[in-house]
Amino acid sequence: MPSSSLAVRELPLFPLPELVLFPGAHLPLHIFEFRYRIMMNTILQGDRSFGVLMFDPDTEKPARIGCSAEILHSQRLPDDRMKMLTIGKQRFRVLDYVREKPYRVGLVEWIDDQPSEQDLSSLVGEVDQLLRDVVQLSAKLTSREVELPNNIPTLPRELSYWIASNLYDAADEQQALLEMVSTGNRLEREAEILMTTRNHLAARTALKDVLE
Repeated sequence: MPSSSLAVRELPLFPLPELVLFPGAHLPLHIFEFRYRIMMNTILQGDRSFGVLMFDPDTEKPARIGCSAEILHSQRLPDDRMKMLTIGKQRFRVLDYVREKPYRVGLVEWIDDQPSEQDLSSLVGEVDQLLRDVVQLSAKLTSREVELPNNIPTLPRELSYWIASNLYDAADEQQALLEMVSTGNRLEREAEILMTTRNHLAARTALKDVLE
């Protein structure tokens, strides 16, 4: 996948309601609509890449910024439906629509984070600790064992994508994080979200301890 922000190409587009894909995140798909079966069959004969855009059911419009996906595995079912496993690759901005039917194809440009002039290691450490606090408090509150995976990224940009992709029930917030072009700003916003979550869980945990 090209990394240059100047690269422009045509890309088949797959809108998904209330779902935001990030680079490095896996996305399983069940393809059943006829137009998207056509799209996926065409993609499988090419470079196996397409674009995922969050679709807003209220405005009935897709976002302008999304993330490309690459098909890792595909399985064709007897009735011609398809199951797929894809992975997010690179963010893009839709410049224009080349065609609308049978599925949308956009003219897109790749986008990436601007190089950071600041050392983000302390911010990475803060976000990592907040994440572990949230997991620990969640485990205590639910009386269940909750463990973080071993493969959490340690590099700032990759960690910021991982945190964003694992936010629960927050598509609008995820879209805002996807559109940011500063790793530092994205991590700072995620630190705010995690801190709010941690404080909320800590209050609930303290209340639970009192009631017990």
